[in-house]
Amino acid sequence: MSRIFGAALRLTVVSWVVFGLGYPLLEVGVNQLAFPAAANGSLARFGGRVVGSRLIEQRFTGAGWFHGRPSAVHMNARSSGGSNIGPSSALLARHLAARRARLLARHPGLAGRRLPADMITSSGSGLDPDITPANAYLQARWVARARGLPLAAVRRLVARHERRPWLGLFGQARVDVLSLNLGLARIMAKARYARMVR
Repeated sequence: MSRIFGAALRLTVVSWVVFGLGYPLLEVGVNQLAFPAAANGSLARFGGRVVGSRLIEQRFTGAGWFHGRPSAVHMNARSSGGSNIGPSSALLARHLAARRARLLARHPGLAGRRLPADMITSSGSGLDPDITPANAYLQARWVARARGLPLAAVRRLVARHERRPWLGLFGQARVDVLSLNLGLARIMAKARYARMVR
């Protein structure tokens, strides 16, 4: 009996060391070598400091920035989730109408236009970092006006940050809002520097 108990105990200890310590450490090491950015949270840096993650929507306010999708959880990562309102719900229809009305109040030129769905609907997680290219190109006009930049320059910025489906098949075309806004901040920093050295 003691031999069986000793063998079981040794097997337990070896399994714990191999699968509880060795394998996770091997996984961490391989991921750090092969995919260091993703393994560390896809962090975005600006001016030498971390300003967010490309995996989670960041809150931007003001007319001079691109904005992400509406969030059912007000971009609170601790309570990630959607609204759980079904597509036939009258409450959902009221939410969408209110979001559309707020958007039209800020941008009357949109009246009568068909809007990209992600401009007024919230994502399933409430933290979606991406918007559709149609949404980004529509916002480009407002951002260019607010920043005093040529519209063509802002549209080129959107085009540079547009990501196509992988292999042309998997996923959807998208634009990461944080990366796009960091690109915009770099353009503004260069413009300020150019004015200073004149």
